[in-house]
Amino acid sequence: MSKIVIISGSPTESSRLNGILDYAQYVLETSGAYVERLQVRDLPPADLVHARFDSPEVLKSIASVEQADAVLIATPVYKAAYTGLLKTFLDLLPQKALVRKTILPVAIGGTIAHLLSIDYSLKPVLSALGATRLQTGVYIVDSQVLRDDQGKLTIEEEARKRLHDSLVGFIEEIDLARERV
Repeated sequence: MSKIVIISGSPTESSRLNGILDYAQYVLETSGAYVERLQVRDLPPADLVHARFDSPEVLKSIASVEQADAVLIATPVYKAAYTGLLKTFLDLLPQKALVRKTILPVAIGGTIAHLLSIDYSLKPVLSALGATRLQTGVYIVDSQVLRDDQGKLTIEEEARKRLHDSLVGFIEEIDLARERV
């Protein structure tokens, strides 16, 4: 069974990104993977801001990433880049934390104009952390994640299909990587 860690860089609990991550977690768990969700916003803010590498909560989160076969890294896009919250966590990871891990970046933003934020801002940082099995990222526009009167989030058909296809490819790549070991 593969272990996949989903890292969410969203600073808000009510983010539309959660609808995407709920769906991703469902698909990944249905494929037989063990999925752990890491909400960076739940880590102690002072530990992140002051780069407390020895914080028990930070060490536990780093251990989860290091023990994972694969990592799905998700973020809202602000000012054409991933969140500062996500950056503070990525800065705490060891230099080669993503070596030999399959990585799927996922982003949500207000406009299609930020589509390349995954390629131009997030992927270089992931590469610096040793990621070489980087999957093509998934970018979804905020308006493609709908919130009903009860607060339930639903992904529009076209975006859900793209996300699903990427998750299937992610799972296949994880399986191929495990066979090579």
